[in-house]
Parts: sequence; C-alpha cells; structure tokens
Amino acid sequence: MLPIGESIHIIKKTIREALANRDKDFIQDLAKRQVEGGAKAVDLNMGPMKKRGAETMEWMVDTVQEVTDARLSLDTSNAEAMEAGLAKCKQRAIINSTNADPERMKVLMPMAAKYNADLICLTLRRTGLPVEAEQRVEIATDDIMPAAMEYGLPFENILFDPLVLTVDGTQDHGPHVVRAAKILKQLNDPPFKLACGLSNVSNGHPEETRYVLNCTYLAMLMGAGMDCPIVDTLDSNVMETMRIVEERDDSTPAGKLYIALHDAIAEDEEFDTSMADMNDPAQSNIVKAYKILEDRMLYAHDFLRL
Repeated sequence: MLPIGESIHIIKKTIREALANRDKDFIQDLAKRQVEGGAKAVDLNMGPMKKRGAETMEWMVDTVQEVTDARLSLDTSNAEAMEAGLAKCKQRAIINSTNADPERMKVLMPMAAKYNADLICLTLRRTGLPVEAEQRVEIATDDIMPAAMEYGLPFENILFDPLVLTVDGTQDHGPHVVRAAKILKQLNDPPFKLACGLSNVSNGHPEETRYVLNCTYLAMLMGAGMDCPIVDTLDSNVMETMRIVEERDDSTPAGKLYIALHDAIAEDEEFDTSMADMNDPAQSNIVKAYKILEDRMLYAHDFLRL
C-alpha cells in the first residue's frame, strides 16, 4: 500500500492563509505529521491557481521536500503550474489527476510520460459519471487506455480511480466502485494500480459516523486491490485499520471482522455478518457500515443508532 496524505488542500482556510503568507513552518509541520502518521506520499491540492500558479507550486514543492523524502502528488488544473511542480520533484511524482476528457489527457499524459510520473486517471467522461461498474471500466478500456498508448504513457504509470462518492445521496455507487476496482485490476498484466479518495465516502456526515464508514470501506477496497488510497493519515482509526488488514492482525474481534470482510471481497464471496457479535458496538458498527456501503440498508445520519 502507498497511502497518500490528503491534508494539504487549498479548500482549507488554514492552507490558503499559509500559502498567502508563505508560512513554511505551518506547511512543513503538516507534511511531517502526515508522513509520521503513515503517508508514503503527500498530496498537494492547489486548486486552479490562476495567479502565479507556477511560482506557488514551486514554492510548495520545495517547502515540503525540505522536510521529507516522501513522494509528492500534485493536484492542480493549471497545466503550467503542474509542470513547474513536476520539474522540482526529487522523487517520482504523482499527477492528480485526469479524467477521460480528450483535451485534458492530451495535456497531462505526455507530461506524465516526460517526467515518468504516475497519473491518476478518473473513470469519468465530460458527460458524467456512470453508476454501473462495467460502464466505469468501459471508460478505462475505450478512452483512457488508447489515449495512454497514443501519448506514450506506459500502463505501469496509470493509477485508475473508480471514483468514490459520498453515500449520502449517491449510496447506489458504493458497491459498484468496489466491483469496478476488482475488474480494473484484471485488465492488464502486470495489474493496473488503483487510487481513490477514501474520505469522499463520508463527506458531509457527522464526525461520529465518518470513521466507521471510512474504515469499513477501506477494508473493502483493499480486498478489491486498492494500492494508493488518498486518506487522512492523521486519522488513527483509518491508519490502524490499514495496519490490521495489511498485517492480518486478528488479535481483536473488530480486527477479525475487518480481515474477514477484506477476504470476502478479495475472493468474491458473501461477507458472513453472522460472525459479528452485534452486542459489541465496534463489531455492530462495522456490520451496519458494510450494509450501507453495499446499498443494503438505507443511509441515515444516525444509522449507527438504528
């Protein structure tokens, strides 16, 4: 697994202020804490950066690289700023991201090839995001893979992202993302790598329910072959779930349940929820979250109390 830390994001007021003030200490502390929390790459989500984009991206890349050797994931819609950042990266970079828009692939795929960067490719067309797993895979096979061949981007540099969405309003997407991930892994030998924005699944949810949705979906996606989840590496619950599944630590009842869920997804088997002790809140929460994520129980903000 290569977890990518998500915390440096221009949508946050503190990040915008740090950029405006060129506050290196704030950015560097946040980058270091993410790496200490388990990030093997750090995402730098800079937004469109319409003014002084290249200069700002160069400053950000240099600032973070002063305190960590972790790989960097660069996220901006400004192509000039993207290339400026790539040119500064000391380690192999990740471009976050392109969709199947021909104009966007025309810019970013040659850039990824030039700098030997990984490119996150969203299974999304300009016409929208399909629900069905097979239609997401079709975007990969019919649009993205041919474009990669045209622009000289090796398949090994592609990170397919089947697009995690919040279960609040798009609950029906949940199981299709997992299925799409499994199919995408089978399209090539060696298998394609996968990325996703894990925290999207719980966007807009109460804090007391976010962690269980994130952790349960992480175990499911790991079973589907997820390689590079973009996650909050400062969230000890998420990182502990990742450790439990990777190390197969079944020393706790909840750990056993996460591993069983991972294995069921990996083996295309039904997850046996009867193994859970529903009187144990930790186990009960996992089962309820699983049913929400599989679209078998209608989502409500208070679903853990149902």
